[in-house]
Amino acid sequence: MKYTALLTAFIATTSLAFGNQVSEDQQQFVKKYENQKSIIAPENALINTEAEPELTEGFVNIYNGKNLDGWTPRGGNCTFEATPEAIIGTCVKGSPSTYLSTNKEDYGDFIFTVEMKWAVDGNSGVIFRGKRKPGKNEFEHIYGPQAEMEGFKGHNGQRGWSGGIYGQGYMAWIYPLWLDAHKEARSALKKNEWNRITIKAVGKDVKTWVNGVPAAHYVENGEFLKGHFSLQIHAGAKGEVHFRSIKVKELSKAPH
Repeated sequence: MKYTALLTAFIATTSLAFGNQVSEDQQQFVKKYENQKSIIAPENALINTEAEPELTEGFVNIYNGKNLDGWTPRGGNCTFEATPEAIIGTCVKGSPSTYLSTNKEDYGDFIFTVEMKWAVDGNSGVIFRGKRKPGKNEFEHIYGPQAEMEGFKGHNGQRGWSGGIYGQGYMAWIYPLWLDAHKEARSALKKNEWNRITIKAVGKDVKTWVNGVPAAHYVENGEFLKGHFSLQIHAGAKGEVHFRSIKVKELSKAPH
């Protein structure tokens, strides 16, 4: 009993030291999401303390600035337009969430980065190592882990979970940014400016950064070790998101 008590105290102290407490202004979401069994318990959450990777050497631009060659819209009929500066994704009312997906579907280990700007606020994000299958309607079902980029609805004192991990199309929230350790990440998004999301995946280990600020760190269960990238325009009444500087650096290949 004495050993157990000491171990419990040690774990609690360690959790506090690494910021594994749910922040006071995030407590409202504990109750809201208590039935989402996919969420990693606060005391078990790994904390990303790594500096954002260097983002120039060895990277390949996967948007050519001319057209959408190499990409296919899937999952809905929200629109994507190619312009010299950026891809413009626009919500179409009544459409399911739509994903501009890379035709290359075997990205394994990588560092991926993209800059995003909201012209009209709306939920978005980047699916990585994504998969697809026939849907229940005329659209394909797109699913996989997603680096959330939720825009500014409820930001600053509400959620602020951009950079968190959501199990898009197959689960729910996996890694929310509600801990004390995530305080800086929750305020990293900048309204009316370009915002950078960076994702690093090596084997099962995944980390994210928002504008250079460490955000999520989680370990994949092994289902999603290779796949496509998808830029999301979420279902809704409105939303317009611009995507530019879409680059990837492939690392060693993930196991099959």
